[in-house]
Formats: sequence, structure tokens, C-alpha cells
Amino acid sequence: MSTVIVGFDFSTGSAKAVDLAIDIANRWHANLRLVYVKKDASEDEGPIREEIERRNAGVAHLLQGITMDYVVLEGKVSDELIGEANRCKALLIVVGTNGMSGLSTNFIGRNTYKTITDSDIPVLNVRETFNFNKILENIVLPIDFTTATRQKVPITARFASLFGATIHIVGLYTSDSKDIRALVNSYVEQVEKFLDKQGIKHVTVFLDAEKNLTTTTLDYADQINADLITIMTEQERTFSNWRIGTFASQMLNTSRHPILSVRPEQIGSESR
Repeated sequence: MSTVIVGFDFSTGSAKAVDLAIDIANRWHANLRLVYVKKDASEDEGPIREEIERRNAGVAHLLQGITMDYVVLEGKVSDELIGEANRCKALLIVVGTNGMSGLSTNFIGRNTYKTITDSDIPVLNVRETFNFNKILENIVLPIDFTTATRQKVPITARFASLFGATIHIVGLYTSDSKDIRALVNSYVEQVEKFLDKQGIKHVTVFLDAEKNLTTTTLDYADQINADLITIMTEQERTFSNWRIGTFASQMLNTSRHPILSVRPEQIGSESR
């Protein structure tokens, strides 16, 4: 049976992430595994395990034919979380900002950032301020002129199918160039045909985003009261390592909506 991994550290943010992960795992018919990462060997595991087991017992009634267990690991949070997800061949990693991040509501923290940057498995990042009582109804799918932009379509479609949600295809024009606009139009048309074949509800808008892709996308997400935005974490090389590209970084740092992040190489074979 497939597995959904969720990072947990007793914070409100990570507790909210567990709630959403349970809903996703139920719909996906996947088991759920909580991952707690100790700061160092001196941290007593006894109280940690007791509290996690108490909390798990409190939500056991929400599980629909799936299991929820946990592991307590030690090391760097992002490394251990990704490592466990890889061992389980997980479908998804769910993390809660302000939980794993430990920072303010305006920015994701280094643990969440590193998890998203380094993971070959899609990562769903949710803020503790998001309204989790609302059903996932509207998913924003930004489409630009880059080749990789279409690779996030299959997993977005899977989420829409699971929740009966509507996908809002947002064609983003980043230039007045006729060639670039024609490419965006072509990609959007391909996405529409794919979703039609899958029987998934969708609507399409085209927006001029020459000044700021992030603001344009988030303004639209706010207008439709979006429940999820799917992005590609395009990678840029720095002097010392890889970092998330500008658009993805801005989206993750400023969006109040949950963000599903997918690296191009994660699902390249699915998009062909």
C-alpha cells in the first residue's frame, strides 16, 4: 500500500499538516507515517513517543481503512524526512509552515525550504493559518512558456480527481512577444485536452504577468478563494549548491494558500 509522509514536531502548523494529510491519505487509500526528528541524541524519546501515540489515538477515528504510524529519527530534519519518504517510496510529503519552519507567517523556514529543494517526491506545504475546514474545491495551475510547466499537470489532475475539485488553468503571459504568447496558448490547449480526457472540471484564464508572476498568480488565487496552487520548483545553480528558482521561492514565501511543489525531473516520464 502507498504511503504519505508528514513532518511532525508538536507545533500547531505540523498538527494542521497531519489533519490535511489524513484527508489526502484516506482519499488516496494510502497509509500515513508521521516523522519526528530529534535535535540530538540527548532528547528523551519516551515522552515524545507517548505524546505522539496519544495524539494519534485522538484522530484514529478519522482513518478510513488506512493505518497511521510514526517514526522518531535523529539528524537534519530535511534529510531524515526525505530519507524516510524515499525508503517508503512515498507518494507525497506534507509539511506545515510555522511548524517545521519555525519562522513567521511571511516566510518558509530552512527545514521546509530544504525539504522542497532536495526532495524527489512532491511536497505539499501548508500554513497553520489556512482554513482546513473548507473542502478542497479550487486548484490553481499556472502555465507559462517553459517546457517543464506542463509536468505538474498529472499530479494536479490526480488531486482534482481525489477531491472533485475544479482546476483553474492560468495562462501567464510574461512578454508581449507573439511567439511566447503563442507557446503559452499551445501549452494551455494541451492541458485542457488532457483534463478533458480525464473528465476533470476546469476553467481557463489568461493573465498578463510581465511585472510579477507571483503577484499575478496569488491575486487570482485570492479572487477564487483557492485551496491549492501547484508549482514547479525550477532549480537555479548558486556558487555552492542548488536553490529554488525565483518564482517558486516567492510563491512559497508569500502564499497563504497551500503549495504543492514538484521538481521537473520528479514526474518527467508521466508528462510525455
